[in-house]
This record gives sequence, C-alpha cells and structure tokens, in this order.
Amino acid sequence: MKHTRKMAEEFRHILRIANTDLEGKKQLLTALRKIKGVNFMFANMVCNLTGVDKNKRVGDLSDNEAEKLNDAITDPLKYKAPLWMLNRRRDYETGEDKHLTTGNINLAVGNDIKRLRAIKSYRGFRHAEGLPLRGQKTKSNFRRNKGKVTGVKRKGGKSGKV
Repeated sequence: MKHTRKMAEEFRHILRIANTDLEGKKQLLTALRKIKGVNFMFANMVCNLTGVDKNKRVGDLSDNEAEKLNDAITDPLKYKAPLWMLNRRRDYETGEDKHLTTGNINLAVGNDIKRLRAIKSYRGFRHAEGLPLRGQKTKSNFRRNKGKVTGVKRKGGKSGKV
C-alpha cells in the first residue's frame, strides 16, 4: 500500500519544460511536440541525446530528467545535436547556429519580416500587401486577402427574375 501511495505522490499532472506546461499523463514524445519549435524529429532527437525513455509518461519524469530535457531543448548544440536539426542556422544578426523555441520564434520571424519591408524587397512588399510570397497563382486562391467576392449581378427588377 505504501508503494502505490509513494508512486502517486511522485506523479506530477503538469510539468513545465521550456516555458510550456506539459500534461503529465501524456507520453513524452507526444507531449514535447506541444512546445512551439519542437516537432516529432526534434523531440525524438532530444530524447535520444539525453538518454530519457521517450515512451515514459511526462508525470513520471524525475527532476534530473526534466532538467536535462529542458537544457537539451534550449541548447541542443551542447548535446552535440546535428546542425541540420536546428531551426535558425546562420542567424542574420549574429551569424551563429541556434534553435529557437516558444516566443523567440515569433520575435525572430517578426524581425525578419520588418527587415524585408525596410529594405523594400519583393518579399517585403508581398508581406505588406498580405499576398503569397512564393509565386503561387492568386486568381482563384488566397481570396481571404482580397475581400468578399460579390459574384455575378443579375439584371432585373425588384423580384430578381430575368
């Protein structure tokens, strides 16, 4: 009886990793994907590099394992992660390779768009107009950017018949 009580006390329903609350009853590999900037491949890599079982439930992780995961997500190069797994290689301002998570992604993307607008590049103009950047056709798609479609007006009187 004491053994089950002890296990129940150690189980955490919410665990905070990389400034994101993760559900304790979910499998680690699935739960890590809730962190912005962490996809399936990155989560798998982090689990392998830190030696934490990816099939374990998040609530059963020890403090040491949670700290390792947090450290590996925020600084994957410290754990010798391959450069091609990072989401921000050769950063424009600093020139270094890094992996951004949570709010830092939004900030970096916003700054990139502001820079494109400031230098008046084609992509900057397209961002400013709310149009697609990469050569897609806009005749029938991307209608949300052009406003409501009125359709074809019919001739006729008050009844609307021709």
